Amino acid sequence: MARKRNNLEVKKPSEVKPTYQKPLIEISEEEQWRIIQQSGIMHKVSEDDAKRSANQSQTPSELEPVPFAEEVLDAALYIVPVSFLLLLLEILIQNQYGKQPTFQSLIDRMAPGVPVLSVFIFYTKRHKNHWAVQAGLFLISVLVGTRMVWLLARGSWLINMRQVPPLGVLWVYAIVQLNLVLAVVNLLVVFIYVRWKGLQRYF
Repeated sequence: MARKRNNLEVKKPSEVKPTYQKPLIEISEEEQWRIIQQSGIMHKVSEDDAKRSANQSQTPSELEPVPFAEEVLDAALYIVPVSFLLLLLEILIQNQYGKQPTFQSLIDRMAPGVPVLSVFIFYTKRHKNHWAVQAGLFLISVLVGTRMVWLLARGSWLINMRQVPPLGVLWVYAIVQLNLVLAVVNLLVVFIYVRWKGLQRYF
């Protein structure tokens, strides 16, 4: 048995020649392309690629709605600093006219203002990119801005203490939420109003 094994000829893998078998059916390249085009496979692949690229190009906001809890959190990021701005303006306007603000007076001013301001911020922030909201914010910013600069120049101290803090907050918030072009136009309108009314000497 050992002699028989030694007599067997062992070929290396590189010396073994592969055997090629002739295909059962030979189809020319032109005929293959004709069959592929008639089957519609290429069109289906192109449509799938187009749909896939369209889905990838969509932003997350287009694919699924923003959860309500996330909207509330996003609005809170504006409500908190805007509320502190209102508190700061209340303190500054009272100090400007020689009034010492008390804790109770600040509570009386903040308690009715913050809830209304929160609802206003929530809905304007939610629909910020809508053209109607942008138009409304622009109109508010023009009216509030011109009214506030007129009060600071010629208004009585009692009216200023009541109206200037909320007007200032609304003006700042509207400017922040407006598109850049509308915000710049608003500032130009207020500047032209100040020049037209001759209010520049008061500032």
